[in-house]
Amino acid sequence: MNTCSHPHSHPPLEETPETVEEPEHETREPVADYSFSHSPLVQIIVDPVNDRIVGANLEACAFFAASELQLRQQPLSQVFAIAMPELLVFTQEVLEKNRAWADSLMLERVHGDGRKQQLRVEMAGKKYSDGDLELMHLCIQDSAEIDNRRSQADANRHYQSGIGHWNRVARVFQEFEHENQLILEAAGEGIYGVDTEGMTTFVNPAAERMFGYSVSELAGRNIHSMIHHSHSDGSRYPVENCPIYEAFRDGVVHSVEDDVFWTKSGKPIEVEYTSTPIKDQGYIVGAVVIFRDVSQKKADKRQLLAALAEVEQLKNRLEMENAYLQEEINSEFNHHQIVGNSSAVQKVIQQISLVAPTSATVLIHGESGTGKELIARAIHEMSQRSKRSLIRVNCAAIPVDLFESEFFGHIKGAFTGATADRHGRFELADSGTLFLDEVGEIPLQLQGKLLRVLQEQQFERVGDSRTHKVDVRIIASTNRNLEKMVASGGFREDLFFRLNVFPIESVPLRKRIEDIPLLTRHFLSRFSTQANKSGLKISRGEMEKLKQYHWPGNIRELENVIERHVILARGGSLRFENLNLERGINGPMVDTALMVEQDARRVLTDQDLRQQERRSLVLALKQCQGKVFGPGGAADLLGVRPTTLASRIKKYRIDVRDFKVGNGSVTG
Repeated sequence: MNTCSHPHSHPPLEETPETVEEPEHETREPVADYSFSHSPLVQIIVDPVNDRIVGANLEACAFFAASELQLRQQPLSQVFAIAMPELLVFTQEVLEKNRAWADSLMLERVHGDGRKQQLRVEMAGKKYSDGDLELMHLCIQDSAEIDNRRSQADANRHYQSGIGHWNRVARVFQEFEHENQLILEAAGEGIYGVDTEGMTTFVNPAAERMFGYSVSELAGRNIHSMIHHSHSDGSRYPVENCPIYEAFRDGVVHSVEDDVFWTKSGKPIEVEYTSTPIKDQGYIVGAVVIFRDVSQKKADKRQLLAALAEVEQLKNRLEMENAYLQEEINSEFNHHQIVGNSSAVQKVIQQISLVAPTSATVLIHGESGTGKELIARAIHEMSQRSKRSLIRVNCAAIPVDLFESEFFGHIKGAFTGATADRHGRFELADSGTLFLDEVGEIPLQLQGKLLRVLQEQQFERVGDSRTHKVDVRIIASTNRNLEKMVASGGFREDLFFRLNVFPIESVPLRKRIEDIPLLTRHFLSRFSTQANKSGLKISRGEMEKLKQYHWPGNIRELENVIERHVILARGGSLRFENLNLERGINGPMVDTALMVEQDARRVLTDQDLRQQERRSLVLALKQCQGKVFGPGGAADLLGVRPTTLASRIKKYRIDVRDFKVGNGSVTG
C-alpha cells in the first residue's frame, strides 16, 4: 500500500478486505510524489470544510505513529482535539488570506508504545483549490526542537564569528595563568579570570574549593549566571549592574566588601572581592577577580555588634532603672516628702538641712517604726555624696563570725567557703554614705574594729595584708539608749562619742498626733492606688479614733493598719473598729490637775497637754453637734468663754462644720 500521496491527484482508495464507504465528496487518492512523501517536514493535506485529512507524507505518518489510511480515517478535529479553538482561528485565517502561520497550537501525539504526549507546534498553512474543493497544505514542526536547533545555530555562529577573538583572549589568559601558576595554586584567596563576554577563562584551586565547581564545569561558562546571579536576599542580580563586568567596561579596578557568591550546592558565601581589568595591546580583554570568603568574619562581626547592642541595651536599661530608683527614693524618702506639719517634724527637717551638706557623722535615735531610715536617706540625698550610693547595713542581722567579712570584705581562700574575692560594705560605700542601722546591736568585741575604721578610714580585707583607704560618711541609727548601754558596759564609750557627733531624735507618733491625718491620707492614697480602689474616704469620726490610739508601733504600725483596711474595704469609707483604744489617751481635758491625779505615775509634757486639750474640744463639738455658743454649746460644756473657745478652735485648725448634723462623713 502506498502510504504517501501527492496533493494534486486523487486515485481511488486502495481496496481492503472490508469495503470502507468513502464520504460523499471523497476525492481520489493522491498519486505518489517523491518530494512530498520524503520531505523532512511533517506535511498533511486537509479538507477543513469536511473536517478530514486527505493526504500525509512519511514524516507525518511517523510523527503521528499511524498509516496514511489511518490518518485519513480520523477527523481533523480529533487530531487537534486539545486545541480546537486555536485550530478554527488558524484555518479561518488560511481560508481568508490564503496562508497563515502559528506557533502556539497544541496537539496530542501518540507514540508507538501507546504513550501520549502533548506538544506545542509551529504550523504553516497554504490554501489551494482542487476542483470544487478548497484544501489546505499544512507543515508541522515541534516547537521545542526548533528552539533547540536555533540555539545551536546561534552558538555556532557566535563560535564561528568569535573564534579569532577567543583565541587571542585565550592566549592572553593562558599566558597570565602560566606566568602565575605557582601563585594561583598557593594563594588562599579565590582567583578566576573572565573575558569581556563574561566567560570563565581560568579558576585557581582555592576558588574551586569555595565554589564547589571543578575547573571543567566553570571553564568557558558564563560565570555570572553560575555564581553571581542573585543578591543575598535571593533577588535577581542583573549582569549590567555587576561590578566585575563593569571593570572591563570602564577599565577601572572595582572593589566590593559586602557581596555574595553562590556555590554549586546553592548556598551563598559572603565575599569581598576586587575586579581588575586585563589589557592586551591597549584593549581590555577581560578581568581577573580576587576574592576571599568572609562568612566567618561577618558572622563574628554580627555577633560582636549584637553583643555590643545587648550591652548598650542593658546599660540603658540599668541607667533607666537607676534613674527610676533614684526618683523613687527621692519621692519616697526625700525630706521634702516627709509627711507632717508638727513642730517635731519641722525640727527634724531643720536638723537635716543643717547637717546634710557637711561630712559630720549623724546618730539617729528613736523608737522602732518612727522613720529613722527615712531621715538617713534624706540626709544622704541632700549631701554632696548623693550621686553615689547609700549602703545600708542591718547590724542586728550580721553573724558575729561574718562581721569582718561583711564590713571589710575578704580575699579568695581567706576561710572555708571564700571561693572568690568579695568587697565589703565600706568599699561599696566609698565616696558615698554608709548607714549603720541598729548600731547598738553590734557585739562589744567587734566594736573596736569598727571604731578603728571610723577613725582612720582604713581597713584590710580578711586574709589580706594590703590596706585599703576609703572616704565614707557614717550615719547610724538605734532604738536603744546608747548612753545607758555605755554606763552598763554594753557599748564602748569612744565609739558612742564617735557616732554621736550630730544626734537627731526620730519622734514617736504619739508625740506628733496632729500629723496623723496627713500621714493617713498619704498612706490611703498610696495603698488605694496599689489596690486599684479609688474614692476611699475616712470620716472625721474615724480619724479621731486614729488620733486617740497610742500607736506603740509608730508610723510603721499606722502604715500597716491603713494598708490592711484598704484591702478589707468593701464600701467607700474605712472604719477602724478593731483598734485597741484602751491603749489610747482619750477623754475631755477639763482640769489638768484632775488628770494628774488620775494617773499620778505619768508626767504629761506640754505637747501631751495640748493634744489632750484638742481632743476635749473635738469631743465637746461632737456632743454639741457643732454648736459653739449659747446654752448647750461647746463653750458652755467646757466652761470657757465663747471667745476663748473660738480662739482655741482657730489655734487647732478645727472646722466646726464637720460636726454639724447632716453634714455627712468627710475625709481626714
